[in-house]
Amino acid sequence: MKKFSFLFSLVLLVSCNQKNKITVDTIITDATIYTVNNDFGKASAMAIQSGKIVAIGSNDEIAKGYDSKNTIDAKGKFIYPGLYDAHCHFYSYGLSLQEVDLRGTKSMAEVIDRIKKFQNEKNPDFIVGNGWDQNDWQVAKFPTKEDLDAAFPTIPVVLNRIDGHAIVVNSVALKLAGITKKTKAVGGEIVLKNGEPTGVLVDNPMELVFKIIPKPNRKKQIAALLDAEKVMFQYGLTTVNDAGLDPDIINLMDSLQKVKVLKINIYAMITANQKNIDLYLKKGIYKTDNLNVCSFKMYGDGALGSRGACLHKPYSDSPKKYGAMLSSVEELKKTAKQIANSPFQLNSHAIGDSANTVLLKIYKEVLTGKKDRRWKIEHAQVIQEADFDYFKTGIIPSVQPTHATSDMYWAGGRLGSDRLKNAYAYKKLLQKAGIVALGTDFPIEEVNPMLTFHAAVVRKDSKNYPTVGFQMENALTREETLRGMTIWAAFSNFEEKEKGSLEVGKWADFVLFDQDLMKIDEKQMVKLKPSQVFLKGVKVK
Repeated sequence: MKKFSFLFSLVLLVSCNQKNKITVDTIITDATIYTVNNDFGKASAMAIQSGKIVAIGSNDEIAKGYDSKNTIDAKGKFIYPGLYDAHCHFYSYGLSLQEVDLRGTKSMAEVIDRIKKFQNEKNPDFIVGNGWDQNDWQVAKFPTKEDLDAAFPTIPVVLNRIDGHAIVVNSVALKLAGITKKTKAVGGEIVLKNGEPTGVLVDNPMELVFKIIPKPNRKKQIAALLDAEKVMFQYGLTTVNDAGLDPDIINLMDSLQKVKVLKINIYAMITANQKNIDLYLKKGIYKTDNLNVCSFKMYGDGALGSRGACLHKPYSDSPKKYGAMLSSVEELKKTAKQIANSPFQLNSHAIGDSANTVLLKIYKEVLTGKKDRRWKIEHAQVIQEADFDYFKTGIIPSVQPTHATSDMYWAGGRLGSDRLKNAYAYKKLLQKAGIVALGTDFPIEEVNPMLTFHAAVVRKDSKNYPTVGFQMENALTREETLRGMTIWAAFSNFEEKEKGSLEVGKWADFVLFDQDLMKIDEKQMVKLKPSQVFLKGVKVK
């Protein structure tokens, strides 16, 4: 009788304990969770309900308070907040998957070979390719229309340089675009040789060619977004900052997200032309659980690789070139004032030191007396010594560490040793601004965020060159880098209260890795891929 009484009491106790527990959708146990909270604290378990974290702590703490039919034993794996890419071209990347991939080519002959292979497989009426970089070729000179005309005499060909700030086209494309030696170029260059166009266009004049490229239909647009999303999840990216979109694509993203076809979180920067500004200043900021439309993207100058970045002094390897601003200072200031008088952010592309000076001064002028605006300088690539202090005023540097390790082979030739010291200066920018938002600028660079982590921490490329690292005084620590890819990027988007760290009340966006990013050998960093990825508590990889 006593034995029966004891067993009855035990069952009653267990039953009462079960009743006192809260049932949730998912419980994660036995993990090393880097919360990336203010203290950079760790936990071993968390409970998730309706896509959000409701508790996080030790295994015992979660086990005592919560129960779930879906309990996942992480088996000691390492969990981090879902990763951000703070500057990329998500939609354009998806489109590029439908075009000729020219990244990694070592000569113009290899470019031609890839185009021919694509042509044989797809039989297109209009050829578009992306990713060539003459700096990677044995003969590091710009290609010309003659290179393309011999192989493609009847079909238009448009090839985007790796930085997106120069193109080379064949004669068919030039003729369709109406470009001749008399065509005027403002905010860029139509390169001439012996008084005739070479087929190379830099920055603004490229629009003349882009107008003749057939627009993708809805089916292709949707495919581009979904194809890009698959790649993001493979690498653990749960939020992407798409740098420069028109309303039509933003609306498409929204409609696909609403019907749960597109799941990834998107911070959409609206291209800052007057038509878009008028539209969105009237509509106001638009935000859902997956889409954040609160910023405009403005373009200051071009890129360093195509000598379009605007410098105070001439290029060291081309003494007659300074680069160019894509709009006048007056036009840039007018746009900035309109946005300053609204609740929207402004994120401005600035690579050359002159472009950075212009935009930083404009920011200071139009933001005087306005608090917590979190305007960004996208790239902040080459900075004059005197201009670093502007970042103390709440301006956020949004930078791409793999640009440093891609450009290091030739950036010194463009800039000279003195200017190079204040280029790709991520640690210095962090010390002034207090945060840095980290991205890739894909498809200009590779999507893989582990390349970002590696480049930021050890300042080497994927081949671990150079041995001692590139300008190591501007390397970031592992903790700083992880923050730049999570909570600081979230802060730069006004999203820090909902994402960017693993804390109670925030979305359960997280990634699982088999190895610890904080301790893994540097040579293994770029090989690391997440084993599982969760978005709002749902497994997407």
